[in-house]
This record gives sequence, structure tokens and C-alpha cells, in this order.
Amino acid sequence: MKIRSIEAVRLELPPPPQRTPPRRPSYNQSARRAFPINKYPEFPRQIRKIPGEVSNEVWIRVTAENGTWGLGLCHWGHLIEPLINEHFAPLLQGRDCMAIEYLNDLMWRASQRFGATGLVAIARSGIDLALWDLKGKLLGVPVYSLIGGPCRDAIDCYCTSDDLDWTMELGFKAFKVSNPVHYDEGTAGLNKLEDKIAKARETVGPDADLMFNPVMSFNVEFAARLMERLLPYRLRWIEEPLMPHDTEGLVQLKRAVPTLPIATGEDHKGRHAFRELVERRCVDVLQPDLRWFGGLTEALKVYTIGEAAGLSTFPHSGASLPFGQHFHFALPEAQLAEYWLGSDPGVPLAEAMRLPGVAVPVNGKLRPSDAPGFGIDLKEEHLRPWRS
Repeated sequence: MKIRSIEAVRLELPPPPQRTPPRRPSYNQSARRAFPINKYPEFPRQIRKIPGEVSNEVWIRVTAENGTWGLGLCHWGHLIEPLINEHFAPLLQGRDCMAIEYLNDLMWRASQRFGATGLVAIARSGIDLALWDLKGKLLGVPVYSLIGGPCRDAIDCYCTSDDLDWTMELGFKAFKVSNPVHYDEGTAGLNKLEDKIAKARETVGPDADLMFNPVMSFNVEFAARLMERLLPYRLRWIEEPLMPHDTEGLVQLKRAVPTLPIATGEDHKGRHAFRELVERRCVDVLQPDLRWFGGLTEALKVYTIGEAAGLSTFPHSGASLPFGQHFHFALPEAQLAEYWLGSDPGVPLAEAMRLPGVAVPVNGKLRPSDAPGFGIDLKEEHLRPWRS
């Protein structure tokens, strides 16, 4: 079956009816959260729109010659749309849509001259996910059956949210909290963070897994001092403390505080970046984002690299979207999936989920849809051309 077209599209769903009133706004609406650019005071840490942060969601539709289509998702649509429509689409159209490994290799090789990471990896991600969705639909099976079949009855999930009272009420047993501090805040910032983690540990109790996510906002010196301070609170991991280029910094952190695990990978692009992390033994959990770093095909390669070294692969926001749900359901060393929660406390997860057909956790566990492909129940009328 050949590819007829590849195109960037917008998703336009009717607004869902408001059935359950929220108790209060989500922490995500007002929390002080640090990112690398917050080093400069013109970007205060309360603002919601930060240059370079996740924006412009774009769906990629790959249509086969019989009219069946698959969908993938990525971001920064205004920047990557020309790569989709003008670079990759002409390269792949007319080729066998089942030959996913070959198609990915073509995209990778065709991008070397101007860089196969960064925005190119994001564009490849959307196409790759759409190809897997299409393949599942053509064969009439869920994607998890194509990548190994179910290896567990349900996926164990942790919740990323500072609304810990609500996430505990929802039945989660593992939690990750955000970071309000940039390394330039020094000792005052260290004190603030230790107080936050101490309160979080007290809230979730001694038996719950607790994680903390700095989002690239520390340098080595600050991160090492903080990790020493946080040892008494028994974090399961500290996540992405440094920018993705600083592999040597991660090596130094592992040497300085070897008993506090490090997770990273959300902003790494491609399997080669992860191979270096594994070879240097400077991380404990690999966290590729399937929408940004190369797609499901690339994630399967990272999983194998990590598995061979005894490391787990937990994709960023893996339980929040169908792509990661199918990954976790099929792969033994993907035991714990992230559910990112930005909706308001009091609103049930099923009401907050905007993608029809996509499962949500119940008491911290999730089983993905068994519908063909990724199981996203979108119709033709939900999709619009990107430039319309």
C-alpha cells in the first residue's frame, strides 16, 4: 500500500460540555515554574508564554492510496510545517507505507546536511507516529500488538502535578512536582526547594514514589548542592536538572551524589544522544518524548539501547497520550508511565481528556484502547489544513 499524501493539519474539536465544575484552578495556571530562559528578569517565572516552550500543536496526516489515514502529533507547527509539506512529503509520497524503518532512514539521511536533530527530529516524530497509526488501521490491530503485544494487564502511572491533594484523591500512588527555582537564586533557592520537597513528602507519605523536575534550570554546582540536601526525602529521581548538551555535567552529578537517581531525555533528540547517555552511565531513567525526538521507531531503538544496559525507558508524558500508552503496554522495561495533569481539581480525568477514544488512568492504572492504530477516534471533519 503506497502513501498518497502527507500533510500538516490542525485539530478542531467542538468544546466539550462543562459537566463537573472545578473546585479551584489548576496549579498550572499560576505556579511559579523555572525554565532556562528565566535566567533573565524580563521573563518572570509566573508567565505562561515563554519563548521556546511547547507551542503550536500540529497533527500530521499520512493517507494511503486506499484513503485510510493515520495521525501523528508534534509541536512548533509554524516552524516545522515547511519541513513536513515541502521536504518530507515529496520524499515519502508514493512509497510503501508499511516500510516504516526504511521511511525513517530516508528522513534521517535526507536531513544530514542541515541537521537531523532539533526541528527535523520533531517533524520526523509526527510523520513516524502517523505511519504507525496508519499501519495499525490497515492491519486492523492496535499499535501495541505491532511492537510486541501486551506485557502487563495495566500500566502503572505516576501523576505530574503540584495539586497533590487532588492527585491522591484520584488514586495515584506516585507523584512528580514542578520546580519554581533557577540556579541563579543560590542558597535562597536551595532553601525554597528543600522546603517544597519536604512538604510534598509529608503530603504523599513515606511509601509513595516522589519525583522532582527542574526542567533544565540548574547548573552542576547548584544541582549537586540540592541533590545532597534532598537525599533524606528519598526521591525516586530528579529529572532533567541540566540542559541536554551537558552530558559531562550529568557525569559529574552521578559522581557527586550517586544515590539519587537521575532521569532525563525529554529534550534530547534521536537515538545517538541517548546512546551517549547510556555509554557514560550518567542517567538512571531514559525519557524520550515520542512527539519531539524522532517518534515511536526511534523510541524502540532507545529502549533496546537502555534495556541492554539495565536501564528503564519511560517516555515523557507517556500515559497522557496514546502513543506512550501503547509503548508502555508492550515493553517490559517501561514499567511506570507519566500522566501530566494540567486540568482543574475536581474535574474527572475522563471529562478533561480532549481526545476521543484515548484512555485515562483509574486509580493510577491505565489500559490503552484496543482499537486499530493508536485508537484515537477522530473524524475527517475534525481536521483542517494547517494554512487554512
